[in-house]
Amino acid sequence: MKPQPIIRPSEDHDIPAITDIYAHHVRHTTSSFELDPPDCTEVARRRQAILRAGLPWLVADLEGAVAGYAYAGPYRPRAAYRFTLEDSIYIHPCHMGKGIGTLLLPRLIELCEATGSRQMIAVIGGCDNAPSVRLHQKFGFRHVGILESVGFKFDRCVDTILMQRALRRPSYALIDR
Repeated sequence: MKPQPIIRPSEDHDIPAITDIYAHHVRHTTSSFELDPPDCTEVARRRQAILRAGLPWLVADLEGAVAGYAYAGPYRPRAAYRFTLEDSIYIHPCHMGKGIGTLLLPRLIELCEATGSRQMIAVIGGCDNAPSVRLHQKFGFRHVGILESVGFKFDRCVDTILMQRALRRPSYALIDR
């Protein structure tokens, strides 16, 4: 039987693996619109900002190696968006298509619901990113739009797919954050 990844909170020692996974996606896919991969220091800074905001950053640990990661960050910086999050999921290229995202996303959703957030947005780079669309659909996201030609990467214009999912409604004392 194949070992199953353990979904756990990310730790400082995961930063090099997270950086490598993200660098692959920056260099070879439209799942990120960055053109140059950030270094470990920058990835660590970004992770700390997410954690300081009380939001989750998870890894899929497969026998001591990071097979993928997921986190949720603020959708936009303005205060009116404070109950809306954007998810990000990146899988190591050797583990794509093996169900790692299917393990990460529901745990991420669960943790985001616990923050009192109300909506989650998936901003999916490239209309050809069918695996990400299917993953999000599987967990209740619905297609809400396409932003046409908003990115330019690999010498071509790239669309962005927007998907949205309501999170469990909190008992309704609005949390001031």
